[in-house]
Parts: sequence; C-alpha cells; structure tokens
Amino acid sequence: MLNRKKAAFAAIALILSLFLLATDVLSSKTPISAVKAPDFILKDLNGKTFRLSDYKGKKPVMIIFSTTWCSSCKSEIPYFKQLYSAYAARGLEIVNVGVQESQVKMSKFSTRYGLPYRVLLDETGIVSGIYEIRGVPSLVLVDQKGYILCHQCQEIEPILNAILKKKP
Repeated sequence: MLNRKKAAFAAIALILSLFLLATDVLSSKTPISAVKAPDFILKDLNGKTFRLSDYKGKKPVMIIFSTTWCSSCKSEIPYFKQLYSAYAARGLEIVNVGVQESQVKMSKFSTRYGLPYRVLLDETGIVSGIYEIRGVPSLVLVDQKGYILCHQCQEIEPILNAILKKKP
C-alpha cells in the first residue's frame, strides 16, 4: 500500500515537472535546455552590417534561411510576409539569410518577391553551417536573451505571442 502511494506521488511529481517544463518554453523565461545562439556578422543587400548580438537584450530575431532556387522557399514567402506584418511592429526582427547565394541573385529575388524584411548574404555558407541548416527554408527563433527557442520551427506563432507578451 505504501509503495502504491509513493508511485502515485512520483507520477504526479513527474507530470507536474513535465507540465512546468513545457510551459516554460512558452514563457519569457529561458528554457532549461536552451542553447545560446552563435553570434554572427553578415552584410545585407545594401552593404550594411548585421550582427546578431546587437539585438541581445532588445528584441527577438527570427532567422529565415533560404535560397533563390528553392521552390518551398518561394511558396513560404506569403507566410513569412504575414509573420512580418503581424509581429514586426510588436518587436520581432526578421531577417532572411541567403545561403550560398550571390548579392546579385539575392537582390533580384528580394525585389521579385517584395521581401519586406532585411536580406543577409551568407555567400560562403559559414553561418548556415554553424546553425546546422540541412534544408531550406529553415527558421530559427532567437529570444531577447540570445537563446535559440526553436530550430526548424513548425508552430512558431504561439511562441511569438508568448515572447512578445501580447495576444493576437
């Protein structure tokens, strides 16, 4: 009888711990398993420098890794534009990183698709390698503290709503 009570207590404690861990990801706190986002510096289409660490303590950054030849990257652009429209004014910085693409190709791509967010050039693929990007498009969300909240993000909007502290 005593062993059943201990087992029940342990099960309740485990469930509560899992619940608290899961809800911590959607809070403004840094999750226990968070990984610090590697800092990087890239030039944008206008030749200006973007440094990820400049946003630490200021605003979260959503990084879209893409290429000009990827059909999925092109088909996801309306969704990325919708995220920009919904969250940029609330404090989200969105950047597109052109993986192993030239400035000329990315400039044409940005103009053709009317990208409203900043486009960065990772011509050598070093940054995408550091972030272990294996396919495009890929999203990485970095919080205000500089930690990766999701990599290969699928359901990003609930996380964005939580870290931007406003409901849609």
